[in-house]
Amino acid sequence: MTITQLQYVLAVAEYRNFTLAAEKSFVTQPTLSMQIQKVEEELGILIFDRSKKPIQLTDIGHKIVAQAKSIVNEAGRIKDIVDQEKGFIGGEFRLGIIPTVMPTLLPMFLTNFTRKYPKVRLLIEELNTQEIITRLNNGHLDAAIAATPLDEEKIKEIVLYYEPFVAYVPENHSNFNKKEILVDDLNPDEILLLRDGHCFRDSVLNLCNISTPKNSKFQIESGSFETLIKLADEGLGTTLLPYLHTLDLKEKDQQKLRHFQDPKPSREVSLIFPKSELKMHIIEALRSTIAGVIRGAVVFQNVAIVSPNQKK
Repeated sequence: MTITQLQYVLAVAEYRNFTLAAEKSFVTQPTLSMQIQKVEEELGILIFDRSKKPIQLTDIGHKIVAQAKSIVNEAGRIKDIVDQEKGFIGGEFRLGIIPTVMPTLLPMFLTNFTRKYPKVRLLIEELNTQEIITRLNNGHLDAAIAATPLDEEKIKEIVLYYEPFVAYVPENHSNFNKKEILVDDLNPDEILLLRDGHCFRDSVLNLCNISTPKNSKFQIESGSFETLIKLADEGLGTTLLPYLHTLDLKEKDQQKLRHFQDPKPSREVSLIFPKSELKMHIIEALRSTIAGVIRGAVVFQNVAIVSPNQKK
């Protein structure tokens, strides 16, 4: 059997559909089906149960797919070894970034990185944390930038920086006259949140030690910090923002920001990647570039990390 045949097996295992797997593999469906059939005939077993819709893996098929992932990853490592030996940093690199980090961090490092490593073709996608984990595990991302710790068995994390939470408090709120606030000063029932699926939302809920918002009058969830700020200005509550996001606010809005007392509740932002450590030379180049630009922007040391993991 060949590496290409194993890649076809992995595609069908992921998409559970021969036609879609062929499309994603850039081959015709008959070609893909024939190659998988050759693997099954060579091994004398069935990897897929074609009688079910969607297609399911057989018991032995699960074991074969797990081994195929390992083989395909190790085959990819050969090119990594050669590239590193030659000192070559280039090629396609697929990077995922969570929505609450992308708008602030990406403009800070992208120009520097592309100038320093012009042979790297970055393919960047804005994805939520669960999508990132799934794509890293399926081999569809080389690395990602997300809030950590994630405690994922197959994923490694390198911390990039710690980013404090900052409260946005409208003028008519009782916390407005305080220079700094405590977590206990927050009223969980009035905090305006990002919609479900954002890890920043989960971190805020964890910070307030609640599993769901309990506002009895209304429940507003948005995918935009800008919307939450406008709602707070209308007297509908308060909200929490990541520190880097506050740097771009207008001066009149910055006057409504209230920092927490030390240790400041913060999120940990990390570069994450599969434990197979493919393309580590590019991952290290990315880490080094981000570290160079972020060092002067986020200098907080006395912080308390708030987990992004949802409470069960």
